[in-house]
Amino acid sequence: MPEYSVVPESAASLPFPPSTSGSIAGRTMQESVYDPHPAPRRLPDDAPNILLVLIDDAGPGLPTTFGGEVRTDTLDRICADGISYNRFHTTAMCSPTRASLLTGRNHHRTGNGQIAELANDWDGYSGHIPKSSALAAEVLKDYGYATAAFGKWHNTPAEETTAAGPFENWPTGLGFEYFYGFLAGEASQYEPNLVRNTTVVLPPKTPEEGYHLSEDLADDAIGWLHRHKALAPDKPFYMYWASGCLHGPHHIMKEWADKYAGKFDDGWDAYRERVFHQAKGKGWIPQEAQLTPRPDSLSAWDEIPDDEKPFQRRLMEVAAGFAEHVDVQVGRLIDEIEHLGYLENTLVFYIWGDNGSSGEGQDGTISELLAQNGIPSTVPMHIAALEALGGLDVLGSPKVENQYHAGWAWAGSTPYKGMKLLASHLGGTRNPMAVRWPAKIAPRSTPLTQFHHCNDLVPTIYEVLGITPPRVVHGVPQDPIDGVSFAYTFDHPEADGRLKTQYFEIMGSRSIYHDGWLASALGPRLPWVQGLPPGIREWTPDQDVWELYHLDEDWTQANDLAADMPDKLAQMKEIFIIEAARNKALPIGGGLWIFALHQEMRIKPPYDEWDFTGDITRMPEFTAPALGNKPNVVTIEAHVPQDANGVLYALGGSGGGLTCYIEDGILCYEYNLFIVKRTKIRTNERVPAGRCTIEVETTYADPRPGGPLDITLKVNGGVAAKGTVPVSAPLLFTANDCLDIGTCLGSPVSLDYYDKAPFPFTGTIDRVHVKYST
Repeated sequence: MPEYSVVPESAASLPFPPSTSGSIAGRTMQESVYDPHPAPRRLPDDAPNILLVLIDDAGPGLPTTFGGEVRTDTLDRICADGISYNRFHTTAMCSPTRASLLTGRNHHRTGNGQIAELANDWDGYSGHIPKSSALAAEVLKDYGYATAAFGKWHNTPAEETTAAGPFENWPTGLGFEYFYGFLAGEASQYEPNLVRNTTVVLPPKTPEEGYHLSEDLADDAIGWLHRHKALAPDKPFYMYWASGCLHGPHHIMKEWADKYAGKFDDGWDAYRERVFHQAKGKGWIPQEAQLTPRPDSLSAWDEIPDDEKPFQRRLMEVAAGFAEHVDVQVGRLIDEIEHLGYLENTLVFYIWGDNGSSGEGQDGTISELLAQNGIPSTVPMHIAALEALGGLDVLGSPKVENQYHAGWAWAGSTPYKGMKLLASHLGGTRNPMAVRWPAKIAPRSTPLTQFHHCNDLVPTIYEVLGITPPRVVHGVPQDPIDGVSFAYTFDHPEADGRLKTQYFEIMGSRSIYHDGWLASALGPRLPWVQGLPPGIREWTPDQDVWELYHLDEDWTQANDLAADMPDKLAQMKEIFIIEAARNKALPIGGGLWIFALHQEMRIKPPYDEWDFTGDITRMPEFTAPALGNKPNVVTIEAHVPQDANGVLYALGGSGGGLTCYIEDGILCYEYNLFIVKRTKIRTNERVPAGRCTIEVETTYADPRPGGPLDITLKVNGGVAAKGTVPVSAPLLFTANDCLDIGTCLGSPVSLDYYDKAPFPFTGTIDRVHVKYST
């Protein structure tokens, strides 16, 4: 562990009490003593700046740094100047990893056994980080750090993400003094719903003006560094920079995708073989490691029809360009830290992925939330819809929300079994980490092999700074830190690992690591298979078959020893259930409750009726009326000019949503079912000029999740048009877009006004009344 010249003051309870005056007041100033106490020194003089970089949905088989074929010069640089870990682990899912990484606790203990949007009432799945699990940012701030977070957050309860708050669970309520990014699990890289501190803001540029979220996040972080140097240069900083890349949608400018043209023409099976050998050549994995086979339920490249292969290749080219681009943005941030003179004493953690590569694109998609809604589709459907938009060159653009085939995710998780959402196998949980701190850590070309977990980062930081984890924060007794510091590896890279036991669980997929062994159960669903698995409602964890691996001798879970060592497996299963109970992970599979069993119980506002004025915008979908999957009536009172134009309301975005608008006086309604199916209803007559009442009635033609909807448009009480939406979205349209009234500030739901977006209404909307009809 690094040694410091000054031992910091430590506190069992935070915040520290206010400093008292050292001066003595007399009757007059002449009779008084002015002698202020020196400012308390709670950090070492040479306390480092800390930069934590987290890339999203990125597996170890992608970066050139580790044998992949996606160029990652910045990751190369951090590894070359520091140390890397090839047995670092995450939880296999977004919110859970982030909660664990930022608090030092296991993800269920922090209420994050599932993503925030699919939270439920069990403690381990509530979506609320308890006050008993203070973030490191809260602790470091009290000790004297300047704290800031940028990018994807995904740890605020979904129901609390509106401009009305409450804000105590936003980043600025949890220890970060500044935040710029998005609260949800994903965002359009071109038209994201952004927040600065607690204020909803629009992107500074449009896509046409060259906007991209990864660049914006780097720009804003650099700006914050400039302000920090000018205004508080005596404070070390703790910066958390979490990209929205490589999560879907895979959005990147064409020139970045074109850099990879032809690079993946031989498909994912060949790519995985190449990367496996290249990873060995780089020393990233041991020579005795075995390449695990492709699951039978995942298509081989040779099984893909020839007329679909150009689509599948281009999806990977886009993803590769997206990934290289974000690494370049991290490089810009590192360059600026160096330019400001901070790099020597900045402790950088660069984590490539909050889980393995994501197979949620399933068979390859132009609208990745189809999978979250459990709506089956076919690749020809996607290709046909893409052709209508302009063909393969549209992939990566604002018009689509594409994500690659799960075969590429499997290849991106080389050499392991599994991918994101599978906590049972290392392809879902093993992510590379590089650490650089020139002042204290000597570079090492060989990766460190100690088994560690994302909850180990916080205790590592505390040990580096000499901070004892507080027992009380803001009057709340604190949960124990679950993680184990890996600071010992900085000076002793070949030391035996100190983490002995770690459990993993995501939606019933689970495993337990203990003293070099891993037992795992795949769980009830495979993320690359469309729809919900048969029998999911009857599934119990007792049905699952467990596997057993000696990880110290079997790097990739290639040799299942369960049949040969039943007693060892029984011991491991017993350890798992003890850890699950201790960490609030029960019931096993509790994260499936909303997603697979009770979509009707998803997080939603507690109202069945709303009155909006005409200027309400950027209301996150989870907090807005469910206009696309509940019977409802929307009544709009407006003053309509002659030949009016513009959006009356829009929910969702270009990847999926619904909208009601007027085009050259004609009242229009569109239900965009994730691009693959658009239902348009238009009136024959123009809406009369003057004061007008417009109603949109939605009822189920067949009342079931995803069932068809009957839509009726009325103008001044008379029926003006009718139509049927054949398939509805049972869960939601978007994870980050919103309800807008009088405009469409996110990505445009309808192509009819794509080139005119945000297409503000040319009249005046006085009132919008929404009421559920059942």
